[in-house]
Amino acid sequence: MSRADVQPVTDRDDPRLTDYVGLTDVALRLRVEAANGLYIAESSTVVARALRAGHRPRSVLIAPRWLPELEAVLADLPGDDAVPVYLADEPVLEAITGFHVHRGALAAMHRPALRPVADVLAGARDGAGARRVAVLEDVVDHTNVGAAFRSAAALGVDAVLVTPRCADPLYRRSVRVSMGTVFQVPWTRIDPWPEGVATLRDAGFVTASLALSDDAITLDELVADPPERLALVLGAEGHGLKPATIAAGDLTVRIPMAGGVDSLNVAAAAAVAFWATRV
Repeated sequence: MSRADVQPVTDRDDPRLTDYVGLTDVALRLRVEAANGLYIAESSTVVARALRAGHRPRSVLIAPRWLPELEAVLADLPGDDAVPVYLADEPVLEAITGFHVHRGALAAMHRPALRPVADVLAGARDGAGARRVAVLEDVVDHTNVGAAFRSAAALGVDAVLVTPRCADPLYRRSVRVSMGTVFQVPWTRIDPWPEGVATLRDAGFVTASLALSDDAITLDELVADPPERLALVLGAEGHGLKPATIAAGDLTVRIPMAGGVDSLNVAAAAAVAFWATRV
């Protein structure tokens, strides 16, 4: 039975807390987390979801009032290894991290190895294979990535593939905005891209690029005659999908809009497309 090895901390410079320093510095965290094979889960709810998804904790940094909830989650996990749990009052937490920690809990988690694209696609739906896949091309805003994952989980998307330049789904803000659904929806990086369109086609997917294009069909037309296996490709904020990606895909799809609006935020567009094409 897993258990909490509770260790009170009062000094923001305590060397045991190295994993939690500089959390607001995105560039620093990308280097540190990649080098050390970790990611940070924020909030007691998200930490609990990471643990229940089978992710292994390095340590937890938590405010006293959230400790009973964490101990209950740890007690339900397999194994008997003790998990270092650093207990700090809220002012100390803020001094360490530089911001107000949502629901008073952070965990440094071991980063799982990425699986091959073929394994992610084949393993969905209890081994029956994915039927609905989202591809996030170069979406660099962590909030949008997290929001897209939350919609994917809620609306039946079987897997999410992210391109090499897409923001890290396991970055703290992405994880928090997703409400921990990044641990629920199978995902991996598809590399190279857009050459990876061929990989999807070989796996039986029709790729539909969401973009404003003269030859685009409407989302309603796509839904009227949906393919058995569909990969929805969504582009970066601002300039959208690369021309090479659109050219490589099977279909170009636009969401019909009113009020003189020509586009949606990528996370909003993802939610609309996921709901419309759900199976």
